[in-house]
Amino acid sequence: MRTWRVGTISMGIALLFLGIYLLFSQILGLDMLHVMISWLPIILVVLGIEILVYLFLSRQEKPLLKYDFLSIFFVGILGTLGIAFAVLNTTGLLDIMDDVLGREEKTYELPSFTKEVSEDIKRVVLHTERYPVTVESTIDKEVSMFGTYRASTSKNKELISEADDYVSALQKGDTLYITIKGLPENYRGPFDFYSTMVATVLVPTNVKLEVTGNDNPITIKPRTLMSDWNVESASSISLHLEKNSDVTVSAVGIQELVSQENEWTVTSGHTEDSNPEFNEIEEGYAYPEGNNHFKNASYKMGKGTHQLNISNSFKVSLNTLK
Repeated sequence: MRTWRVGTISMGIALLFLGIYLLFSQILGLDMLHVMISWLPIILVVLGIEILVYLFLSRQEKPLLKYDFLSIFFVGILGTLGIAFAVLNTTGLLDIMDDVLGREEKTYELPSFTKEVSEDIKRVVLHTERYPVTVESTIDKEVSMFGTYRASTSKNKELISEADDYVSALQKGDTLYITIKGLPENYRGPFDFYSTMVATVLVPTNVKLEVTGNDNPITIKPRTLMSDWNVESASSISLHLEKNSDVTVSAVGIQELVSQENEWTVTSGHTEDSNPEFNEIEEGYAYPEGNNHFKNASYKMGKGTHQLNISNSFKVSLNTLK
C-alpha cells in the first residue's frame, strides 16, 4: 500500500498550473509579472486543500501527517516568491521594475498649442527651455507651437497628453508671456530616462517679440518682419532672412559670426583681458585659443526699418535667401 506524503500532489498541481499560466501568457500577451503575482498564491491554497483532504480521508483516530520534504521545500520557495512579489507590488517597486523592463525609445507628436493674440497685445515674450527651438513669423493673429519629442518610456506611455504639459501662456497687460516647460526626466541609476524636444513657434509678424534662450540653439525665420525682435542667451542662433526683408540686424557680445559672403559689418570687439568686469564674471572659464574675441556687428537689408537685436550668444549664423 502506497503512503500518501503531503506535498507531492501540491507540487504536481503547482507545476501544472505554472505551465498553463505560462502558455496562456504567451498566447494572450499577458504581463508576466502580474501573471506571477496572481498564480503563486494558488500554491498555498493547493497545499492547504491537500492537507485537509488527507485529514478527511484518513481512517486513523489520530492521523499523522507525513510530508514529502522535497516537494514542501519546492512549494515553500515558490510561495516565498509569491509573498515577495506581493510586497514589491504593494510598495510600487514592481511597477517601476515593469516600467524599466518594458521601456523603449520613441518619437511622439507634440499636442498642438494655439493662443489667440488680441488687438490689445503689443508684445510677446518667449522663454525657451534647453531644447532646439525654431521661431517664425506668421500673418495669423495667434501664437502657435508644434513639433515632436523623443523619450525613453514604457510601451504605449506618452509623457505629454495635452499642450499644458509642455507650454504655458499668461497675459499681463499688453504682453503675452509664453514659457516652454521642461519634459520629465529621471537620472536615478538604472531607473533613469531622458526626453528631448524639437519645436516650432509661430508669432504674429506685427507684434514685438522677445526671445530668451537657456543656452539652447535657436533658429530665427522672421520672413517679412513688421516689428522689432530681440533674441538673447542662446548657445547658437541660425538666422534666415528672405531677400525682400526690410530689417537691420544688430549682434552684440557674440563670440563667433558666420555668414555666406561676409555680410556682417563688425563695429567693435573686445577680449576678456580688456574687460575687467567680464573677467570677474567668467573667472575660471577657459576659452579655446583664438576664440576669446567678442564682437559687435550689424547687417542691413532693404531700408532696415525694423530692428532684430541679438545678444549674449556664442555663435550667430546669417543665411540670406536669394
